Amino acid sequence: MKKRVAIFISGGGSNMVRLLEDMAAADHPAEPVLVLANDAEAGGLKKAAGMGVQTAVVDHRPFKGDRPAFEQALQAELDKVRPDILCLAGFMRVLTEGFVAPWEGRMLNIHPSLLPKYKGLHTHARALEAGDAEHGCTVHLVTPALDDGPILGQAKVAIQADDTPDTLASRVLTMEHKLYPAVLRRFAEGDRTPVFL
Repeated sequence: MKKRVAIFISGGGSNMVRLLEDMAAADHPAEPVLVLANDAEAGGLKKAAGMGVQTAVVDHRPFKGDRPAFEQALQAELDKVRPDILCLAGFMRVLTEGFVAPWEGRMLNIHPSLLPKYKGLHTHARALEAGDAEHGCTVHLVTPALDDGPILGQAKVAIQADDTPDTLASRVLTMEHKLYPAVLRRFAEGDRTPVFL
Protein backbone atom coordinates (compact mmCIF):
# COMPACT_ATOMS: atom_id res chain seq x y z
CA MET A 1 0.00 0.00 0.00
CA LYS A 2 1.39 3.36 -1.00
CA LYS A 3 1.42 6.11 1.59
CA ARG A 4 -1.14 8.83 0.89
CA VAL A 5 0.33 12.33 0.71
CA ALA A 6 -1.35 15.74 0.99
CA ILE A 7 0.63 18.88 0.12
CA PHE A 8 -0.09 22.40 1.40
CA ILE A 9 0.98 25.38 -0.73
CA SER A 10 0.49 29.15 -0.81
CA GLY A 11 2.03 30.14 -4.15
CA GLY A 12 3.47 28.74 -7.35
CA GLY A 13 4.23 25.37 -5.84
CA SER A 14 7.59 24.59 -7.44
CA ASN A 15 8.51 22.17 -4.63
CA MET A 16 5.05 20.62 -4.89
CA VAL A 17 5.59 20.02 -8.61
CA ARG A 18 8.86 18.23 -7.91
CA LEU A 19 7.18 16.06 -5.26
CA LEU A 20 4.35 15.20 -7.65
CA GLU A 21 6.77 14.42 -10.49
CA ASP A 22 8.76 12.11 -8.21
CA MET A 23 5.64 10.35 -6.90
CA ALA A 24 4.57 9.68 -10.50
CA ALA A 25 7.32 7.02 -10.68
CA ALA A 26 5.90 3.51 -10.54
CA ASP A 27 8.33 2.44 -7.81
CA HIS A 28 7.52 5.34 -5.48
CA PRO A 29 6.24 4.35 -2.02
CA ALA A 30 3.77 7.26 -1.88
CA GLU A 31 1.01 8.82 -3.97
CA PRO A 32 -0.51 12.32 -3.89
CA VAL A 33 -4.15 12.55 -2.80
CA LEU A 34 -4.57 16.32 -2.37
CA VAL A 35 -2.94 19.69 -2.99
CA LEU A 36 -4.45 22.38 -0.76
CA ALA A 37 -3.82 26.12 -0.93
CA ASN A 38 -4.85 28.95 1.39
CA ASP A 39 -5.30 31.24 -1.64
CA ALA A 40 -7.50 30.48 -4.66
CA GLU A 41 -5.01 32.43 -6.82
CA ALA A 42 -2.07 30.19 -5.88
CA GLY A 43 -0.43 29.21 -9.15
CA GLY A 44 0.33 25.73 -7.90
CA LEU A 45 -3.35 24.76 -7.93
CA LYS A 46 -3.56 24.78 -11.74
CA LYS A 47 -0.27 22.88 -11.97
CA ALA A 48 -1.53 20.20 -9.57
CA ALA A 49 -4.85 19.88 -11.39
CA GLY A 50 -2.96 19.62 -14.68
CA MET A 51 -1.00 16.73 -13.19
CA GLY A 52 -4.23 14.95 -12.26
CA VAL A 53 -4.15 15.64 -8.53
CA GLN A 54 -7.23 16.69 -6.55
CA THR A 55 -7.07 20.27 -5.24
CA ALA A 56 -8.83 22.28 -2.56
CA VAL A 57 -8.76 25.85 -1.26
CA VAL A 58 -9.25 27.02 2.32
CA ASP A 59 -8.80 30.79 2.20
CA HIS A 60 -7.51 32.03 5.56
CA ARG A 61 -8.87 35.57 5.08
CA PRO A 62 -12.56 34.98 5.90
CA PHE A 63 -11.48 33.54 9.27
CA LYS A 64 -10.09 36.97 10.24
CA GLY A 65 -7.32 35.64 12.44
CA ASP A 66 -9.36 32.83 14.03
CA ARG A 67 -6.65 30.22 13.57
CA PRO A 68 -8.48 27.30 15.23
CA ALA A 69 -11.47 27.77 12.91
CA PHE A 70 -9.18 28.02 9.86
CA GLU A 71 -7.36 24.87 10.94
CA GLN A 72 -10.63 23.02 11.49
CA ALA A 73 -11.47 23.81 7.87
CA LEU A 74 -8.05 22.53 6.77
CA GLN A 75 -8.55 19.33 8.73
CA ALA A 76 -12.02 18.86 7.24
CA GLU A 77 -10.45 18.80 3.76
CA LEU A 78 -7.81 16.32 4.95
CA ASP A 79 -10.51 14.10 6.50
CA LYS A 80 -12.03 13.66 3.02
CA VAL A 81 -8.84 12.10 1.60
CA ARG A 82 -7.27 10.56 4.76
CA PRO A 83 -3.57 11.20 4.02
CA ASP A 84 -0.81 9.39 5.88
CA ILE A 85 1.73 12.17 5.36
CA LEU A 86 1.31 15.94 5.12
CA CYS A 87 3.97 17.96 3.26
CA LEU A 88 4.20 21.73 3.68
CA ALA A 89 5.68 23.18 0.48
CA GLY A 90 5.77 26.96 0.74
CA PHE A 91 2.67 27.11 2.95
CA MET A 92 2.87 30.61 4.42
CA ARG A 93 0.61 30.20 7.44
CA VAL A 94 1.90 29.34 10.90
CA LEU A 95 -0.02 26.34 12.23
CA THR A 96 -0.96 26.11 15.91
CA GLU A 97 -0.20 23.27 18.28
CA GLY A 98 -3.85 22.23 18.05
CA PHE A 99 -3.38 21.37 14.38
CA VAL A 100 0.21 20.17 14.52
CA ALA A 101 -0.02 17.83 17.51
CA PRO A 102 -2.26 15.18 15.88
CA TRP A 103 0.05 15.22 12.82
CA GLU A 104 3.32 15.12 14.74
CA GLY A 105 5.69 12.59 13.21
CA ARG A 106 3.74 12.67 9.91
CA MET A 107 4.10 16.32 8.79
CA LEU A 108 7.14 17.51 6.81
CA ASN A 109 8.27 21.02 5.94
CA ILE A 110 11.04 22.46 3.79
CA HIS A 111 12.80 25.56 5.08
CA PRO A 112 15.34 27.71 3.18
CA SER A 113 18.19 27.66 5.69
CA LEU A 114 20.52 25.20 7.39
CA LEU A 115 18.48 24.78 10.54
CA PRO A 116 18.83 25.47 13.42
CA LYS A 117 20.17 28.68 11.80
CA TYR A 118 17.71 31.31 10.57
CA LYS A 119 14.28 30.10 11.56
CA GLY A 120 11.45 32.22 10.16
CA LEU A 121 11.67 34.64 7.24
CA HIS A 122 14.36 36.44 5.18
CA THR A 123 16.82 33.56 5.57
CA HIS A 124 18.96 34.39 2.52
CA ALA A 125 19.56 38.00 3.54
CA ARG A 126 20.33 36.91 7.09
CA ALA A 127 22.92 34.37 5.92
CA LEU A 128 24.60 37.05 3.78
CA GLU A 129 24.53 39.62 6.60
CA ALA A 130 26.16 37.10 8.93
CA GLY A 131 29.00 36.54 6.45
CA ASP A 132 28.32 32.80 6.27
CA ALA A 133 30.40 30.68 3.89
CA GLU A 134 27.52 28.33 3.15
CA HIS A 135 23.75 28.31 3.16
CA GLY A 136 21.10 25.83 2.10
CA CYS A 137 17.80 24.19 2.94
CA THR A 138 16.39 21.74 5.45
CA VAL A 139 13.53 19.26 5.45
CA HIS A 140 12.29 18.62 8.97
CA LEU A 141 9.40 17.11 10.87
CA VAL A 142 6.97 19.79 11.99
CA THR A 143 6.51 20.35 15.71
CA PRO A 144 4.52 23.08 17.47
CA ALA A 145 7.69 25.24 17.68
CA LEU A 146 8.42 27.13 14.41
CA ASP A 147 11.08 25.51 12.17
CA ASP A 148 12.20 23.37 15.07
CA GLY A 149 11.47 19.68 14.47
CA PRO A 150 13.89 16.77 13.90
CA ILE A 151 15.95 17.20 10.73
CA LEU A 152 15.30 14.70 7.92
CA GLY A 153 17.64 16.21 5.32
CA GLN A 154 19.84 19.15 4.41
CA ALA A 155 21.41 20.43 1.21
CA LYS A 156 24.21 23.01 1.18
CA VAL A 157 25.30 25.66 -1.30
CA ALA A 158 28.47 27.75 -1.10
CA ILE A 159 27.89 31.47 -0.71
CA GLN A 160 29.68 33.48 -3.41
CA ALA A 161 31.23 36.90 -2.94
CA ASP A 162 28.79 38.60 -5.29
CA ASP A 163 25.65 36.85 -4.04
CA THR A 164 22.47 38.81 -3.39
CA PRO A 165 19.49 37.38 -1.49
CA ASP A 166 17.87 36.66 -4.88
CA THR A 167 20.82 34.84 -6.46
CA LEU A 168 21.29 32.83 -3.28
CA ALA A 169 17.58 32.01 -3.09
CA SER A 170 17.67 30.75 -6.68
CA ARG A 171 20.54 28.34 -6.00
CA VAL A 172 18.98 27.15 -2.75
CA LEU A 173 15.67 26.51 -4.54
CA THR A 174 17.46 24.26 -7.04
CA MET A 175 18.68 22.18 -4.09
CA GLU A 176 15.24 22.21 -2.46
CA HIS A 177 13.89 20.57 -5.61
CA LYS A 178 16.38 17.72 -5.17
CA LEU A 179 16.21 17.39 -1.40
CA TYR A 180 12.48 17.31 -0.71
CA PRO A 181 11.66 14.46 -3.12
CA ALA A 182 14.63 12.44 -1.81
CA VAL A 183 13.51 12.89 1.79
CA LEU A 184 9.84 12.12 1.10
CA ARG A 185 10.71 8.93 -0.76
CA ARG A 186 12.77 7.64 2.16
CA PHE A 187 10.29 8.87 4.76
CA ALA A 188 7.41 7.08 3.00
CA GLU A 189 9.47 3.89 3.19
CA GLY A 190 9.79 4.36 6.94
CA ASP A 191 13.44 5.51 6.83
CA ARG A 192 14.09 8.64 8.89
CA THR A 193 17.86 8.64 8.42
CA PRO A 194 18.75 12.21 7.37
CA VAL A 195 19.59 12.82 3.71
CA PHE A 196 22.55 15.15 3.05
CA LEU A 197 23.18 16.62 -0.40
